[in-house]
Amino acid sequence: MELRQLEYFVAVAEERNFTRAAERVHISQSGVSAQIRRLEQELGAELFDRSARAVALTVAGEAALAHARAALAAAGAVGRAVDEVTGLVRGRLTVGMVVGCTVTPLFDALAAFHGAHPGVEVLLREDGSDRLVEGVRGGALDLALVGAAVATPEDLHALTIVDERLVAAVPPGHPLAARESLALAELAARPLVCMPPGTGLRAVLDQACAARGLRPSIVMEAGAPDAIADLAVRGLGVAVLSESMAAVHAGRLTALPLADVDVPALLALVWRPVHTPAVGAFLAHARRAFGAPGGP
Repeated sequence: MELRQLEYFVAVAEERNFTRAAERVHISQSGVSAQIRRLEQELGAELFDRSARAVALTVAGEAALAHARAALAAAGAVGRAVDEVTGLVRGRLTVGMVVGCTVTPLFDALAAFHGAHPGVEVLLREDGSDRLVEGVRGGALDLALVGAAVATPEDLHALTIVDERLVAAVPPGHPLAARESLALAELAARPLVCMPPGTGLRAVLDQACAARGLRPSIVMEAGAPDAIADLAVRGLGVAVLSESMAAVHAGRLTALPLADVDVPALLALVWRPVHTPAVGAFLAHARRAFGAPGGP
């Protein structure tokens, strides 16, 4: 049994797809398949059910996954221990970010980290906030920039980047454009364009509406703030954005504060309490890029 076989096994288990797993580990799909077949032969059991369109773990595969991850983590710890002694940072850093992210300090931090540690392979993945948080918890991601409502996950360390309120945004000439603010009940009765479930902004909207027994009329969803703004400009619905997102489109949209919604929309970097030297080094660059104080 080889470590690379375990790496390929974990990649396929997490990606649920041989092609994506092959792209992730940078070898051909046939190479991944061959190595996993050899691993299965050695273990005497099939690890994946290949009969369906999506690859699924067998009972044996489910049992093996946690141990495979532990073995890879232990092997990585050997290199990290040496790195900590010698002051070097090597390996791989996998960073997640919310879909449609336009937070340029994150990109500045990635560039600064890459310049300081060219020996570290940096991978960047987009997804919804809920899936990103689970990726950090499960070890598939080293850290992630996520949206959250009210508070960041208690079991993870977090660096809050943005803490602001939701606004409704409408184009000039809209019946609401002359208003100075809007009540949530008025907003919920209008056709809305907003983020999909699993995002921080949507969580804030859903929680605020649920607390008042309201069911918002969501007619369209988009994962990128610019797309939401473009749809609202064309009259397809009232945009639900954060203050800073709406400010980017100040020339095309009028932002209306929600007078009775105090729940903040948060944007934060999250990571596990026990992390690699690469994560620690990246966090130092992130704090400088975001102008944040030091921390763990």
